Amino acid sequence: MNYSINHLKELESESIFVMREVAAQFENPVLMFSGGKDSILMVHLAYKAFYPARIPFTLLHIDTGHNFDETIQYRDDLVKRMNAKLIVGSVQDAIDNGLVREEKGFNASRNGLQTAVLLDELEKGKFDAALGGARRDEEKARAKERFFSHRDEFGQWDPKNQRPELWNLFNSKHFMGEHFRVFPISNWTELDVWQYLAMEEVPLPSLYFAHERKVFERDGTLLADSEHISKKPTEEVFTEMVRCRTIGDVTCTGVWRSDAQDVKAIIEEIATTRMTERGGRTDDKRSETSMEDRKKKGYF
Repeated sequence: MNYSINHLKELESESIFVMREVAAQFENPVLMFSGGKDSILMVHLAYKAFYPARIPFTLLHIDTGHNFDETIQYRDDLVKRMNAKLIVGSVQDAIDNGLVREEKGFNASRNGLQTAVLLDELEKGKFDAALGGARRDEEKARAKERFFSHRDEFGQWDPKNQRPELWNLFNSKHFMGEHFRVFPISNWTELDVWQYLAMEEVPLPSLYFAHERKVFERDGTLLADSEHISKKPTEEVFTEMVRCRTIGDVTCTGVWRSDAQDVKAIIEEIATTRMTERGGRTDDKRSETSMEDRKKKGYF
């Protein structure tokens, strides 16, 4: 494969440095895990950063109850393989307990409901830092994040009031009840992630590789046919060869027509596409500032 090992090693070193800073500066950090490639990369980097010791971060997965089955199976296998501790925050439990209200209608999704559950889990666990796999190239709101991104006591983010990070010096000072979101792979691109995963031969969920799946089209996006999505009378289900570029709640995760059945083919596909990675995420299309609005409220 045509990629620069030195470039990938530099990114790896930067991310490992940030993770070790988190372990040194915070009392009770947690690593957010979605089952997607970026969070898989985060776990792999944490493993390398602290080997031969165990990963010092608890994994936190916010389960919408509407995940792909393959995601949950991969998560459980990874936790067992890494001998890691896992906490699962349930959106369904939050609905049942009245913490959040289920959306109704054809475009209903539980993706936005994850915010309240995440903040609740961070409070219950008394976590003072939450490591996430967001990258600056993904979306314009995420491009505004620092490595150490301060959140107030309500879990809210102020993009206009962030601390400078000069010479790789990170300020982790915070008051009681506040916490930080930390993004060690901020400077990676989607292509970097795939090239590194290929170089390290990291096992990945089958969803990322081309497979036959029943789908339907909505507003130019292919969605996987699921009992969790209410289809309009005009939306017909058909079988297509597809794969995921991002993995999230099945109700808002678009799938892509693809024949890429191995990592090499995926890298070639990404290198030539003009569609952004999150171009198939319907939750990002609710408004021009949907991601930033969600992040200000405490979203990933």
